Amino acid sequence: MKLAMQVNYAGDILETVEQVVTYEQAGLDIVFVAEAYGFDAVSILGYLAARTTRVELGPGILPIYSRTPALIAQTAAGLDYVSGGRAVLGLGASGPQVIEGWHGVAYDRPIARTRELIEICRKVWRRERLEADGIYQIPFPGGTGLGKALKLITQPVRPRLPIYLAAIGPANVALAAELAEGWLPIFYLPEQAETVWGEAVKKGLARRDGSLANFDVVAGGMLAIGDDVQQLLELARPHIALYVGGMGARTKNFYNDLFHRYGYGDLAEQIQELYLGGEREKAAACIPLDLLERLNLVGDSGFVEDRVRAHAGAGVGTLMVSPVGNDPLGSFRRLREIVDRL
Repeated sequence: MKLAMQVNYAGDILETVEQVVTYEQAGLDIVFVAEAYGFDAVSILGYLAARTTRVELGPGILPIYSRTPALIAQTAAGLDYVSGGRAVLGLGASGPQVIEGWHGVAYDRPIARTRELIEICRKVWRRERLEADGIYQIPFPGGTGLGKALKLITQPVRPRLPIYLAAIGPANVALAAELAEGWLPIFYLPEQAETVWGEAVKKGLARRDGSLANFDVVAGGMLAIGDDVQQLLELARPHIALYVGGMGARTKNFYNDLFHRYGYGDLAEQIQELYLGGEREKAAACIPLDLLERLNLVGDSGFVEDRVRAHAGAGVGTLMVSPVGNDPLGSFRRLREIVDRL
């Protein structure tokens, strides 16, 4: 099992980079850099490539609507070059709130766009002349009429880069299992993963090309290991309340839908009602403790080891953690020992 961390899109990025360097020395395997509507992920990844030597690096995620498919492919190939072959490409559709509200483009046909984008990226990395005749028309048939099919000028370090797809809806999860090297779910409950996502994963794997690597599931949560750390679970409440209650709109919230599928429909509606009504603290407070425990790795060594085993048993190959508490690095090192021992 690999260990991953995500660099948030808020906070002191330069300080975070120093932390990543330290965690790399402690056994961190992959770093994902989020991108919403703060600093872009690519600039930070380039800086991380210069400051690290071993850890894999990738956006987590680049929204598929924010750049052309060719530019996404170029960017990934460039990161792979400056990092010495350590790049992974995290992709996702994001949501209408960001895509239409920040990028100013229509949030349409996310599944079909993702499929075409992945195909285009792999064509670019193979240095094939780029042609597409779907949602993306390449060369563009309108305009001046002077466009022609081109291929990447530079030789990529690798002809195929790992693609990790962020997905929680059944159709998108099936697409990840079919086409991507890895899957980035959110709020992953390993005990219920088979019930909620099993059918979609199996459907995608049945269509998966044999040349693809094993399907990597990346999931986890907050991390703190100790005898008196349970109070740190309180840190997870605002995050869950934001996503389940306030992300997107009342009529379209993917994370709220996920909690319904988990069997927490009444709770999801309560959180959303309170959050959108301006009572954010009450929305966070109504999240039950047992759910917080199952969504994170916070407790003594035995408890965390049990959670690691539960994730491994549900197919998680990369454990994504956010160390918190008085000794986050110490907790990470203990987790590294647990994972290596299993």
